[in-house]
Amino acid sequence: MRPLVFICAFVALAAALAAASLPAQGTRTVIAVTTLIDGRGQSSRDTRIVVQGSKIVAIDPNAAPIDYDLRGLTVTPGWIDTHIHLNWHFDANHKSLSGNEKPEDAALYSAEDAWVTLQDGFTTVQSLGAFIDKAVRDRIDQGLLPGPRILTSLRQITDLSGDADALRALVRQTKADGADVIKLFATSGLGAGGNQTMSNDQIQATCGEARAVGLRSVVHAIGDAGARAAVMAGCTSIEHGTFLTDETLDLMAARGTYFDPNLLVLHNYLDNRGGFSFSTETLATIEKGIAPTIDVLRRARARHVKIIFGTDAVAGAHGRNAEEFVYRVRDAHEAPMDALMSATSVSAESLGLGRQIGTIAPGFDADLVAVDGNPLTDITAVRRVVFVMKGGRIYRNGRN
Repeated sequence: MRPLVFICAFVALAAALAAASLPAQGTRTVIAVTTLIDGRGQSSRDTRIVVQGSKIVAIDPNAAPIDYDLRGLTVTPGWIDTHIHLNWHFDANHKSLSGNEKPEDAALYSAEDAWVTLQDGFTTVQSLGAFIDKAVRDRIDQGLLPGPRILTSLRQITDLSGDADALRALVRQTKADGADVIKLFATSGLGAGGNQTMSNDQIQATCGEARAVGLRSVVHAIGDAGARAAVMAGCTSIEHGTFLTDETLDLMAARGTYFDPNLLVLHNYLDNRGGFSFSTETLATIEKGIAPTIDVLRRARARHVKIIFGTDAVAGAHGRNAEEFVYRVRDAHEAPMDALMSATSVSAESLGLGRQIGTIAPGFDADLVAVDGNPLTDITAVRRVVFVMKGGRIYRNGRN
């Protein structure tokens, strides 16, 4: 693991290199592409994207002169990860940390995780969530740090957070603290069985107050009972959903509830098992959780549930978020276009940003990622990111 002095230098260098490659804001930039996937299920060939400042202003095959030549690559909207934990990292002994450290240390590790996530092609993430996310989010928004657009819950709400009145007050406080979203745990974790932990009244109070103050609510729900209670309470999305029944999936489709199944997190825990304090029994449960996650993803797709793209990235997964594409397509047999739409326009819609990001079209933010190869025919192309632009600013350009 990098020592903190190295991380300080790393973050400063990353910011300097990113700034050095930025086109002047407000200038017109023309990008030539061979294959363009627009984020809404359509693709086109041999065209050019025209960017003015931070926005896409035209898709014009005749636009000239060309400023960036991405011909031979595939360009998609910048990818969106709707479920990460930005502050989780490995310490010098390769042991996972997610708190109990100096705030300045946590901020540096979070800034590093933000940078490597952006380099992986993810221009927007939702961190669910720790209070340190706020400092990193705000400095990225101010242009002082390079990183993806961050939305954060700042904290997590559980059955121990109080009764209905206390939960409503906590939601209001979380909004006042600057949160973009509310995160609640309706059930226990996979290793504990996923049974409902928050009462129906607690879930209704939390999601209802979130809606009243203009915030979305995303719900950790492994088992069916907690998920169904959250759907009935009008919560925005169900995270994980390992053991959802067809009846609950149908209810989600009817109510427009988003679904965020996660495969990378399970593989990441197993791949880095020495870095986490899991018992042998818990690791076995995690491994057994892969098959039902694949199954529920396939059943949800068949029932037209709105499936979004989250990884639950923790220590060891930041900068590898794109592996979720591979697991979904290779193992769950998702259509590559469906997986790409989940990570672009559908996730943007779930974040309330469907008119701003997630689509390559005039009027949208110029968030772009180019890969070597075509993920529609070879999903592993997502591992070969060559070019990243966020808001008209270039943060990676392997064509230089």
